[in-house]
Order: sequence, then C-alpha cells, then structure tokens
Amino acid sequence: MTAASPVFKPVSQMRLAPGSTVSIQDVSWEEFESILQELGEKRSLRVAYSKSTLEIMVPLPEHEKSKDLISDIVKILLKLVGKKYEPFGSTTFKRENTAGVEPDACFYIQNYKIMISRRKLEADDPPPDLAIEIDVTSQTTLDAYEAIAVPELWIYNSKKLKIYLLSNGHYIESDNSPNFPNIPLIQIIPATVERAWQVGIVQALEEFQGALDRSSF
Repeated sequence: MTAASPVFKPVSQMRLAPGSTVSIQDVSWEEFESILQELGEKRSLRVAYSKSTLEIMVPLPEHEKSKDLISDIVKILLKLVGKKYEPFGSTTFKRENTAGVEPDACFYIQNYKIMISRRKLEADDPPPDLAIEIDVTSQTTLDAYEAIAVPELWIYNSKKLKIYLLSNGHYIESDNSPNFPNIPLIQIIPATVERAWQVGIVQALEEFQGALDRSSF
C-alpha cells in the first residue's frame, strides 16, 4: 500500500477574506521567492517574511483608508519642511536569505536622488528612509525591518502612532521623527485619522493643512 502524499494548493489559489491573515512556518528563501513570483505584482494580498515564517494578509477598507491618509499627511509635511522625496508605495524590499517586507507606504527622502529613475529596485539600492505600516489586521514584524535596515518606521494601530528609529541594528521607540523635528506627530496624525472618519479625507486634510499654516512648526 502506497502512503498518500499531502497535496498543497499554490498560494495564489488561496481564498482569504478581507481582514484575514495566514502564517506559514518553515518557508525557505527559495520558496518565498517562488511565492512572490507566483503572486505577481498586481494583487491585493500583502506578504512579509522573517525567520522562515511567511505572513499573508488581506487588507480591510479601514486599513487602506488610513494608509492613503497618512501617506498624504507625510507629503504635506515633507513640503512643509522643504524636503524632496520619491514615494515607493508597497514595493517589496528584501534582504537575501533573511527577510522581505512590503510597507503600506514608504518614502525615499535623504536618498531620493538615487531613486528618481528607478523602475525596479537594484541589488545595491538603499532601503527607504521612512516606511509606514497600518496594523489593523496584523502586527508588523520589527525583525524584518531591522534586517532590511529601514532607518525610520511608523506603525499606526488602535488610534496610536508609534515611531521607531533604527539604532545599532535595532529599533528604539521615539516621540519624535528626525525627518520632521519639533512636529508632534504622535498627537496630530492620530487626531487627523480619526477626524477623517467623521468628515471625510478631503476635509480632514484641509483642516490639517490649516492647522499647520497657523502653527509655529
């Protein structure tokens, strides 16, 4: 009698409901790369890989709205402080054999000139200067971002913004962002996100811009 072998469906055939997450352990780097190719670039699924564990997540509308709003806020703030940038959205960033992440949004600021002409990442490209994660349906794995060495990471969750700065290979939580010194981000960003649920994104951004214009930042 021949023993039955388990049958696995390709990841692309998985049917996940919005807001759901799936973790798969003991995934090799080669398997992770193969899964990325299988899924392709045009997809709603988000993936993260660290310590041989692959997480697959399907965003909720709440996640997407917060992501777009905070991205718009960052662009307003960058204009306020006079910094140029290149946005790279949810690009997949990888450190070979170690980690892979897809931020909800990310920005090249100090390194924006290097990335202006990039249509795809090259092996020696730096990580984004600022990455943003919205933890509505899953919890961001700091290990993966530490491995990729993103200097600044924002995590928005449960009406709170946490700012993490990379120091000696590990993140430390901070009340301030070196990209936006003296701006109380952990107060004004959550307030603006919550305001958007009351009056809509456009009005919330207009009010945010008005508050900046009246401030002394």
